[in-house]
Amino acid sequence: MTRTAQLERFLTWLTGSGTQADLGGSARSFRRTHAWCWDLVRAITVTGEIYDEVQLDGTYLSDGWCLLLAINGSTGTVIAFQRCDTEKSAAWAALLEQIPPPRAVVIDGGSGLASALATCWPATRAQRCLVHVQRNVRTLLTTRPRTDAGKALRRLSLALTRITTRDQAAAWQARLHAWHQVYGHLTRDKTYLRTTGVRPAWARSNSTWWWTHDRLRRAYRLLERLTRQGVLFTYLDEALIGRGLSATTNRIEGGTNHPIKDLLRRHRGMPT
Repeated sequence: MTRTAQLERFLTWLTGSGTQADLGGSARSFRRTHAWCWDLVRAITVTGEIYDEVQLDGTYLSDGWCLLLAINGSTGTVIAFQRCDTEKSAAWAALLEQIPPPRAVVIDGGSGLASALATCWPATRAQRCLVHVQRNVRTLLTTRPRTDAGKALRRLSLALTRITTRDQAAAWQARLHAWHQVYGHLTRDKTYLRTTGVRPAWARSNSTWWWTHDRLRRAYRLLERLTRQGVLFTYLDEALIGRGLSATTNRIEGGTNHPIKDLLRRHRGMPT
């Protein structure tokens, strides 16, 4: 009973915003009395359940480590985790191997994950987080593109999260194709060093030419590649729609990653 009470106090402090002294007595006394609690290992039991939807995301913590998380997309419950130094393929594979392949997975397109999915969950349908796609396009084009081509492509990216039917998805893909018919030549334009005499800072140091509209080209190729891979509108698939497949990873970012970082921020200064 004493240990139970101590553990409850320890968890109250660990997951709360108060100080150790707030729970009665001195902070030094609290640390001495509850030192044994740090030795408890919280393991997530692998049940073998095949989930309809699993959301995957990696988040970098204040101590320099990366935490890879998998949650049940229906409930938001963490079902597996893996600590690593970077989001590399081997680390993602170590996480995926803990869980039976689900029907669908929602991802943000982080590095190393695609390779691990192809190896560990080859039959699982993937849905790219549409919010992350919009962020990627915004990074390349900014929030206020100056060219007509950039403005039109930016509007196309913003429309992604407003699509709710397969007909709307087909219309969006037609608009992307129409954009390329009008502005596609810009994605093929090249600038040569012998003409300008000046190489831009972002170009490779030994390059003799570069794409004139490099950021516009990259934004278009991102949308075109994801469309071709069939990972933008998986959530509209008739075989999955009845199961409420998500189109974003907002649940894992706001419901899991954010609270973890808040907890670490409140206890900043503690060793790893």
